[in-house]
Amino acid sequence: MLIDTYGRVATDLRVSLTDRCNLRCTYCMPEEGLQWLAKPDLLTDDEIVRLITVAVRDLGVEEVRFTGGEPLLRPGLVGIVERVAALAPRPQMSLTTNGIGLERTAAALRAAGLDRVNVSLDTLRPDVFTALTRRKRHADVLHGLEAARAAGLTPVKVNTVLMPGLNDDEAPDLLAWAVAHDYELRFIEQMPLDAQHGWQRDGMITAGDILDSLRTRFTLTPEGQDERGSAPAERWVVDGGPHRVGVIGSVTRPFCRACDRTRLTADGQIRTCLFATEETDLRAALRSGAPDAEIARIWKLAMWGKKAGSGLDDPAFLQPERPMSAIGG
Repeated sequence: MLIDTYGRVATDLRVSLTDRCNLRCTYCMPEEGLQWLAKPDLLTDDEIVRLITVAVRDLGVEEVRFTGGEPLLRPGLVGIVERVAALAPRPQMSLTTNGIGLERTAAALRAAGLDRVNVSLDTLRPDVFTALTRRKRHADVLHGLEAARAAGLTPVKVNTVLMPGLNDDEAPDLLAWAVAHDYELRFIEQMPLDAQHGWQRDGMITAGDILDSLRTRFTLTPEGQDERGSAPAERWVVDGGPHRVGVIGSVTRPFCRACDRTRLTADGQIRTCLFATEETDLRAALRSGAPDAEIARIWKLAMWGKKAGSGLDDPAFLQPERPMSAIGG
């Protein structure tokens, strides 16, 4: 069991498969990209599966989320999913993706055992998409979403970040579109995860701003804490149901007290929090021949030292030096 000193138990594992991405979102990385990890530094497919096996078999992990960078860029992705699906007990598996490439891979991922996907899409307007991502791939994301739904990777969740002066007026239109296409929309407050350190607390679009905008067109009924559990998103029933919309207020409405996550970076480090400044090296243990029991011991020790909160609710919060693409969302 991965328990910390505050009594929280981590049952949700986020696995970053690569630090690379085929978009250059303004809130994530600079236009020229980043210094990518060298291939020898990345975990191999076998190493990833072994660590997930230890987590599921020995440490009580019940859910595995594959992230990046962009996980669809990982050549062995389908094989990794298939091998994790064969574990006993079998964890629930999901994937967070920008949707580019999902049109050609959704069916194979579903056949391999993937349960569902989260797709990042911040706008319905192709020109705004280009401004936000510095790439003209809006249509590819829409096609990927359609392919995911057709393949049965449901519920298909859409993650949206609103940026001042770009797409901050789109919340009601995005929700109407999601309802029409049977996607579950989740708005995420912009977080300080950009390598160029451009994030500013003042002027950011808050959870309250998002809800105020949505209520100009929709009736929102709170789902309630019992339904939410440890999920990061507060959810509202839209116009009496059945559709729901979520808001993840990581900055203004942190959910650290209920956090049940542990994170494995693409180069084999354990992070107890997305915003942690410390990491625990599992790759070295793997490559030095440590048995599974020793890897589990190191992992449990790392989680025992998890801090009470992320620090995002502190106005003096300092942005982590390691960019989001190297950690996994």
